[in-house]
Amino acid sequence: MPDRLTLPSINAGTQPPQAAGGAVPESGLFRRDVAGGMLIEWDVAVPAGDGLLLRGDVFRPVTAGRYPVLLSYGPYAKGLPFQLGYPSAWQAMLATYPEVGHHSTGRYQNWEVVDPEKWVPEGYVCVRVDARGSGRSPGYLDPFSAREIDDLHECIEWAAGQPWSTGRVGLNGISYYAMNQWLVAARQPPALAAICVWEGSADWYRDATHHGGIRTTFWDDWYDMQVTSVQHGLGERGPRNPHTGQLVCGDQTLTDDELAANRVELADMIRSHPFEDDYHRQRTPAWEHVIVPVLSAGNWGGQGLHLRGNTTGFERAASAHKWLEMHGDTHWSLFYADYGLQLQQRFFGRFLKDIDTGWDQQPRVQLQVRHVEGRFGTRTAQAWPLPDTQWTPLYLSATDRTLRTEPPGDAASISYRVAAEGITFAYVCPHDVEIAGPLAAKLYLESATTDADIFLVVRAQAPDGEEIVFQGALDPHTPIAQGWLRASHRALDEQSSRPYKPVHPHHRADPLRPGQIYELDIEILPTSLVLPAGYTLLLSVQGGDYVYPGPAAALSNLKNPLTGCGPFLHDDPGVRPAGIYDGTVTLHSGGAYPSYLLLPVLSTT
Repeated sequence: MPDRLTLPSINAGTQPPQAAGGAVPESGLFRRDVAGGMLIEWDVAVPAGDGLLLRGDVFRPVTAGRYPVLLSYGPYAKGLPFQLGYPSAWQAMLATYPEVGHHSTGRYQNWEVVDPEKWVPEGYVCVRVDARGSGRSPGYLDPFSAREIDDLHECIEWAAGQPWSTGRVGLNGISYYAMNQWLVAARQPPALAAICVWEGSADWYRDATHHGGIRTTFWDDWYDMQVTSVQHGLGERGPRNPHTGQLVCGDQTLTDDELAANRVELADMIRSHPFEDDYHRQRTPAWEHVIVPVLSAGNWGGQGLHLRGNTTGFERAASAHKWLEMHGDTHWSLFYADYGLQLQQRFFGRFLKDIDTGWDQQPRVQLQVRHVEGRFGTRTAQAWPLPDTQWTPLYLSATDRTLRTEPPGDAASISYRVAAEGITFAYVCPHDVEIAGPLAAKLYLESATTDADIFLVVRAQAPDGEEIVFQGALDPHTPIAQGWLRASHRALDEQSSRPYKPVHPHHRADPLRPGQIYELDIEILPTSLVLPAGYTLLLSVQGGDYVYPGPAAALSNLKNPLTGCGPFLHDDPGVRPAGIYDGTVTLHSGGAYPSYLLLPVLSTT
């Protein structure tokens, strides 16, 4: 096996002509290398519509010809190798999936985009472009803005027009490189032939910035750790590309003030838009215009960002050719492992090359269903939610804190203080139960203050009391499912809502009257699990984020310790002020207040 951690010398390759004074020309490319059966063109100029020159790297077969293109555009710096920028994630992936290093040196792997050594030999050109304001692309840094999507659109058309291109372009990548696929697909670039959206949220408000109307602080730390750390203009203060010796973040070194003036302050921007408005709608696709073939791959454990967008995108995209795949494990590993690679190559072989890969027999929905001991089973269907779903309510009993198959006859109530752990209701499975799909809850609540943030955590316990958690997209101790709602955002979009998926417009706040009981419909994100007889299903109703009772974990690219929710926390005191969000909440059940948890039951034995 090749040494995957040894990077090539920065002196390898053929230097291009130099401009007067020894500077690299403003246009064209920086250098051309031949390595591993690939022709690599470094730092190619990609013109944007406003005259700005973006910078991209092109990996293509050494044999002259025309090939379909896989393109990605994002902010993580094309010159920063995966193993240098994200060492803990890289090492964990190789330890679990050693096949990632087979038939690849790993030298050209970058965070969340395809490994060209796995794709170029299959007859593809791989193009990576630094997003405007990041890496070696100059300009104003503004994630997911209309200008960024304009750039991506123009990159697609540029790639289609190159002499090495067949004119057919596909988009592939994880997270950021998936999220912007939804947006540009709605623009319908003529050359865009297919998209693989791997764990990419779709609704900027509901999936990304405000869970149930509650702002998540994820984007604050993400922007600082992963984006501004490779902002264009860091120059000598940033890393060097080990392949070329180029400065990863551009040749000019700017001051902190100059860098700040050249980027949006993302946390402040999100904080200033607490409701769904034009800012959020601009970063959410027009689903009726997404008509390109779609492979949407989500993660059961990606509850803060990498789950809802994939199921919602599959449901709402107008494409006649769309597929949903759901899996577990970390956010990146299966994308690179044989399981994901083969899935992607079958998909793109069909839609970029028109070859028979067997994709026409691929089920529209393919689920890797979780089992309590950690293994996965495969379930397929032709629609989502699955057509044989038995929507099964379990009713809360405030009297004994149980979940029941029949509503309690007598009304009862139970209270908790937001600062405490909340209340947990339990259902012991009398037989094996399989659930797979979206969940929801209807709760009857009153608050001692004018608002309340409701956090719902669906959990499971073994007969010995040990909690069942799974490796999530980022956190190794992720619960079964989660849902959120700010009570003042309780208004429903009646036209879009379904019993299993309530939709809230989030256009305004309707304060609560202390002591008055309100009916709340709460979306809980999709999940899958086979619970054996004797295991316990739990619903925790609480006023803050879930915390795993065991030890915390860490990743090198994240600031906060991983305590069960990964980086997707809701801990901004500025949007959850004391005196409003730390009061007493009372939950009502039975009688006129049939609070329940709705489960997508697939089979019972």
